[in-house]
Amino acid sequence: MSILFAGITMSHYTHYNLSPITQITVQHTFRTMAFIGETCVFAYLGLAIFSFNHRFEAALVIWSIFLCLIARALNIFPLSFLVNFFREHKINHKMQFIMWFSGLRGAIAYALSLHLEFADDTHHVIVTTTLVIVLFTVVILGGSTMPLLKLLESNESKKHKKHVKFSKTEEMGSAVDADHLSELTEEEYEVNYVKPNQQGFVRWDTKYFIPFFTRRFTHEELHNGQMEMKRLTNRWYSQLQGRTSETDEEEL
Repeated sequence: MSILFAGITMSHYTHYNLSPITQITVQHTFRTMAFIGETCVFAYLGLAIFSFNHRFEAALVIWSIFLCLIARALNIFPLSFLVNFFREHKINHKMQFIMWFSGLRGAIAYALSLHLEFADDTHHVIVTTTLVIVLFTVVILGGSTMPLLKLLESNESKKHKKHVKFSKTEEMGSAVDADHLSELTEEEYEVNYVKPNQQGFVRWDTKYFIPFFTRRFTHEELHNGQMEMKRLTNRWYSQLQGRTSETDEEEL
């Protein structure tokens, strides 16, 4: 829990003390590391299907899936109802349904099932049931989440329709052209981020904590960062063009 909250705090405050180039580099670096780690976890889960002696109990599997869905509903809907009292942007019913529907259970549940100390037969039943739940939530629920999102999006009126980004890379790629908090002067920050309708911790955080824990770059630092970004982009584009030309020559 300490690592989790330290990461949340670092992301919220420390991230903006980095230079714009480093912010983008860190985002993509950790995104790559997360993708590699996720790939290794699901590869291990896939290999586990053929690596253990399994004992399938249909009744236990069905009841386990049913109780998992009920337990998640008892968490998502009441907590969303309570959180909406303190949120400026409310969590609507469709989003709550997506949060409930797309709840995946994978590595942690499987790791816990492996370390339970029971007799061999009981242990095999628990591991098998856990793997079946993981496969059901990942393949069935996870695989149908995107079609469900598109269906709900198509039912929205065009006036209130919002674009849903299915690609995290696409969303983070926009950071290249986005404004960073540390690039704004105190006056610009006040105008763009401190809103009169903010209340509670959000207002205190926006008005006092973020300005206190983040520093403002000088104009020279901003200019050097922009020039470095252009230099790196031009070099990457030149290398890409060179590789494309070499490929075309080989094909000829």
